[in-house]
Amino acid sequence: MRNQIVSAYLRVSTDQQTAENQRPELEQLASARQWRIGRWYVDNAVSGRAAVRPAFDAMMGDARQGRFRVLLIWSLDRFGRNMVRTINDVIELDRLGVHVVSARESWLDSGGPARSLLLAVLSWVSEQEHARLLERLAVARARLEREGRRWGRPPRMTPEQVERARELREQGRSFRTIAVSMKVPRATVRRSLARER
Repeated sequence: MRNQIVSAYLRVSTDQQTAENQRPELEQLASARQWRIGRWYVDNAVSGRAAVRPAFDAMMGDARQGRFRVLLIWSLDRFGRNMVRTINDVIELDRLGVHVVSARESWLDSGGPARSLLLAVLSWVSEQEHARLLERLAVARARLEREGRRWGRPPRMTPEQVERARELREQGRSFRTIAVSMKVPRATVRRSLARER
């Protein structure tokens, strides 16, 4: 399997994270096995439980077409957060002849019943960890709301800025022009004005 061209899948859940943190370890793993990573599938700011994951879906489509035989992942919880779906996806890749290699779970590299058992247990643990995280967030949100405080990130534009942006739009100014004059991203101007409507 030396000099083989392999694929890699990376995922992070939020835009405060970067999939680039996973890349060096996978490059090191590929180098140690004398593989070359031919294609990176990267889902940025996509939940592992999402019904649609563009890069993941493209990766599975390519696997079904036999475009690669080895898939590198950083860890199972980056591969997916839903226990049943994760197990089914790994089993489908097995059936397609795609060998899944994890930088964090060396046992995934082996065969036999122990692999199937560990895959089920760790996928379940990952799903439970996600459920506990959601519970903690719900408790924190309820407490903030009871205290009359805002949940989430503070708005990037003040009400006065939103009003001024609305006036500029009514004068025919572009979102880009408004964003530059207010020193905020164009998407922020669009979102803020959409909320006003």
